[in-house]
Amino acid sequence: MSGLLFQNIEKKFGSVVAAREVNLHLPHGKFVCFLGPSGCGKTTLLRLVAGLETPSQGRILLDDEDITRTPAHKRNFGMVFQSLALFPHLSVGENVAYSLRIRKIDKATQRQRIAELLDLVQLSGLVDRHISQLSGGQRQRVAIARALAIEPRLFLLDEPLSALDAKLREEMQLELRMLQQRLGITTILVTHDQREAMTMSDLVVVMGPDNRVHQIGSPLEIYRNPSDTFVADFIGTSNLIECTCTGAKEVQVGDTLLEVAEMPAGVSRGTPVILSVRPESIHVLPFIEKGKNRFHGRVAFVRDVGSSVEIYLDCDGLPLTSQSTPKGRPDVAQGDDATAVLPPESCIVLKS
Repeated sequence: MSGLLFQNIEKKFGSVVAAREVNLHLPHGKFVCFLGPSGCGKTTLLRLVAGLETPSQGRILLDDEDITRTPAHKRNFGMVFQSLALFPHLSVGENVAYSLRIRKIDKATQRQRIAELLDLVQLSGLVDRHISQLSGGQRQRVAIARALAIEPRLFLLDEPLSALDAKLREEMQLELRMLQQRLGITTILVTHDQREAMTMSDLVVVMGPDNRVHQIGSPLEIYRNPSDTFVADFIGTSNLIECTCTGAKEVQVGDTLLEVAEMPAGVSRGTPVILSVRPESIHVLPFIEKGKNRFHGRVAFVRDVGSSVEIYLDCDGLPLTSQSTPKGRPDVAQGDDATAVLPPESCIVLKS
């Protein structure tokens, strides 16, 4: 099978399981993000791919070649570490050429490759500058150029942007994504930043605190159709409501009935379930007549952050959060009676 394949991977450090029951297929040419909270095993998975760790169980294949126990230096993968691990006593050019020197590439080829890579990462003219004289963003680019010098089969990134300030981080996210698209190289990024994963990747692999993969899919698929309550709560913001199945496409919360998009397989009438509704899907209106998919409540708080307006409702003890653009701001204020309308197509039912 073409691409990178994880077959029943498990990794233990003594009695601690860092990754369990991992089965993944990552096609060639994709930008993939391993996303999850601290300690979920995402960096462990990346180190297993790089050959810096060996699985306790299972196999890793690349284009049907078993690389599970292939030494790291024979995998021809490029990696950028969180600490960058640049050599401070070497110049930019010498850092980029380090892996080429190790492979005994002739000096003329080294110079040509250095010039190509520095142009690629927009650092032309800085070949002789020392690392200590560079900004944080420039150091990131040097680390990226060094990792790409060997024309790697896979490009691995272990939270390389985490130390940058917010604005520079967003700039580097865009640059990295555009660079990956130009090169067409399979790239795996480890991050705990949902926004970073959602804006950069073709595929997101969501890992949970149980060290398992909870869902893999495109950013939009994961956001709109989370596989479980962990994914719904971890990716973005979601209203999670305990309810009971009352029909093929109907649930009940207290005395309120709600039509839903669909019911998960195996859920029958009377089964407790969780309803996930994104804040931007909830429409807040001045108090109107009660009916299906409507909750009556009081506006507890309004938060205007400029680019969006968040409205917090207390619906007889059920907290709901709605979000809208400034142009679509509901005509309600703190303390007003209001009605929250939940469109059926936005009501995603998850097993509890």
